Amino acid sequence: MIAFVKGYLEEIGDGFCVIDVNGIGYNVNISTLTMSLLAPIGEEVKLYTYTSVREDAFLLYGFLTKNELSLFKKLITVNGVGPKAGLSILSLSDSESIRYAILSGDIKLISSASGVGKKTAERIVLELKDKLNWNTDMILLETTGTITVQNNDLNDEAKNECLEALVALGYSASDAHKALKDIEMDDNMTSEDMLREALKRML
Repeated sequence: MIAFVKGYLEEIGDGFCVIDVNGIGYNVNISTLTMSLLAPIGEEVKLYTYTSVREDAFLLYGFLTKNELSLFKKLITVNGVGPKAGLSILSLSDSESIRYAILSGDIKLISSASGVGKKTAERIVLELKDKLNWNTDMILLETTGTITVQNNDLNDEAKNECLEALVALGYSASDAHKALKDIEMDDNMTSEDMLREALKRML
């Protein structure tokens, strides 16, 4: 199957883009978040792809990062979640925020995706929570296609404790994660230090 498509952006439409690869235009389905991050028309782009083969169609789904593609593949393994619903979920926020939402059981956020009801959101959390792990799955920060890997185990543990505390205080997992991303981390920060800094940004 097609692992990625690299070429010049020819067109952007509602939920899709067309990439010119050596004179052949590939129609690639994308999330609204990916749409907002694509380079301008006429510039070179690269999308990692998932190929869906049906009796009546051969469809490509494109993602700016391998991490986003990986999460999409996990989402569509859940019964009732097809590629369209998977893209809808990934349109809500960056893939790391969606991952945190699943891990923390943020049903409200997941079910806010178009075409995804509460029961489906609950099924996603139930089936994927044990397949995603803050420590063993690399936590990737995605900003305009650039990936930074957080590989400090002590920092990761403190971040997890802080995230759980914020969720327990009533904040959504996505809002808590965004606040944590804004904190300038150092190796000596404790979860209490992070919590204080995060709360300053959320008040």
